[in-house]
Amino acid sequence: MKKLPKISESEWQVMRVLWKKSPLTANKIVKELAGNTNWKPKTIKTLITRLTKKGAVKFEKEGRLYRYHPAVGKDECVRMERRSFVRRVYGGINKPMLAAFLEDAKLSVEDISELKKILEQKAEE
Repeated sequence: MKKLPKISESEWQVMRVLWKKSPLTANKIVKELAGNTNWKPKTIKTLITRLTKKGAVKFEKEGRLYRYHPAVGKDECVRMERRSFVRRVYGGINKPMLAAFLEDAKLSVEDISELKKILEQKAEE
């Protein structure tokens, strides 16, 4: 498995835009983030450059334009971040984390039923 880059909180916002729709030019990424952040265009372009250097984003050059697209999958990055979180906050133990999330969650009967099925499948593995 290839090593995934560590993505900062700000960089996650850029990645979410690219995972949703790509390829995009830097200016289109700026427009997409304009409603969600108060970042200046230069800040967003710096984040794009960082993500490119980390290998999380790639680009294709078309004349004077650069079109950016994700080089890593969203599911892979979410999985890596989740594992990192469990290691840092819960010492690598999943049970206390799951219990804490379930205690705080507002779950419907359907949600609980689906979670039971997942647990039953895990028990069979």
